[in-house]
Amino acid sequence: MGTPRLTDVAVRAGVSMKTVSNVVNGTGSASPATRLRVQAAIEELGYRPNVTARRLATGRTGTVAVAVSSVTVPYFAEISNLIDRAARTQGLRVVIEQTNGERANELAILEERERGLVDGVIFHPVALEANDLADRQPGFPLVLLGEGPAPTTVDHVMIDNVAAAREVTTHLIERGCRRIAFLGTEREASTHTTSQRFDGYKKALRAAGIRLDRRLRLSVDYYSADDGHRAVTEALDSGLTFDAIACRDDALATGALHALHSHGLAVPDDVAVTGWDDLIISRHLWPPLTTVSPDKAAIVEAALRLLDDRIHGYQGPGRHEMIAAHLVDRQSTPAVRLREEPLP
Repeated sequence: MGTPRLTDVAVRAGVSMKTVSNVVNGTGSASPATRLRVQAAIEELGYRPNVTARRLATGRTGTVAVAVSSVTVPYFAEISNLIDRAARTQGLRVVIEQTNGERANELAILEERERGLVDGVIFHPVALEANDLADRQPGFPLVLLGEGPAPTTVDHVMIDNVAAAREVTTHLIERGCRRIAFLGTEREASTHTTSQRFDGYKKALRAAGIRLDRRLRLSVDYYSADDGHRAVTEALDSGLTFDAIACRDDALATGALHALHSHGLAVPDDVAVTGWDDLIISRHLWPPLTTVSPDKAAIVEAALRLLDDRIHGYQGPGRHEMIAAHLVDRQSTPAVRLREEPLP
């Protein structure tokens, strides 16, 4: 069989060419079941739309971009994969762009170079400030992810980092932990996400009457298991003591667990550990990791929905959607209070 054509997809799916065209272009009113059948036929046949013809006919490319700091960061890898899979069910292709968290690269995402190459961009900025986004209104559909500032004119999908960090820290306090380290503040300037999570941690301590000990703020250069291992190892070797570690993310928690095991400390009996992001690996660590779980599927659904609205002509004010996050309680934190002494 030669290169699959639109007619081949229509025959395989048992629908008209018009229906296939609607599914591929994201138009029309085909039912979800019909769209899934067409998408299955597209995947089986390996059909790839003629981007040039589509662009001439509709003014759109059928391609969206996802811009993140790095796909080596596990959370961004999972989110990018989920966006790609969801977009394909809508007949869209996804291209991934890495900014390395550098301001110049992130500013470039907002420039006109994206116009005509893709229909829209889902963007998770790390280094940009509020005025950067307010001063540069892109001439293409854009949806922001993450907890950084966003102008009222731009669509934005986020979670409540402060509330979730307060919840996970309170979880540790309720299980008897008193000297809770926070692993993951940057040695240089903190990102918006880190600042919010550290703020939630501080609020939980304050609410419980626990004094903040700055020595328990463990800094890293990067969000990796290696950096988590290094930071916790240095803290333990220096004689610092703690009975819990609230980690900025699961990658850092992975390194923290390794460091604790290497020093003969039992988790959670000696030190409890929590993470953030509920990565696939978190449930397979030992012990399985208690972690904050953002609803990643809901984040992806909201981002693609808002972007699709913009692509199809919505020009109203920015929609800011808060997505739920919940605590997943696993064996890296104790099931009952370990310590019964009064709060300091």
